[in-house]
Amino acid sequence: QVQLVESGGGLVQTGGSLRLSCVLSGGRTFNNYAMAWFRRAPGKEREFVAVISWNGDSTIYADPVKGRFTISRDNAKNTAALQMNSLKPEDTAVYYCAADNYGVIGSSSSAEYEYDYWGQGTQVTVSS
Repeated sequence: QVQLVESGGGLVQTGGSLRLSCVLSGGRTFNNYAMAWFRRAPGKEREFVAVISWNGDSTIYADPVKGRFTISRDNAKNTAALQMNSLKPEDTAVYYCAADNYGVIGSSSSAEYEYDYWGQGTQVTVSS
């Protein structure tokens, strides 16, 4: 049974930074999975944020976070991370970690249906 557990959310002021972490347990070896972050803002649909390939060589970002967020992974620690800088009030959301059994990423990696496992989410609130 694969489990994803996010941590690192919290309250931060505009312009601040947070680092989210996601630990995967169970299932296959961590480096088989592509890892992604999605978010759901109040009253909105869940949306794609970023994804990283199984070996960390490829990444894709949603336009609203390009240049501010960085996704990374440590395969030795079964962990994916999302470094969020220059945070804005519109970044306020519940952030979800997701894992895709297919470790290679591409144009469909922004779609929720690509992902096989999901975490419970961690709240990020950016105050103005």
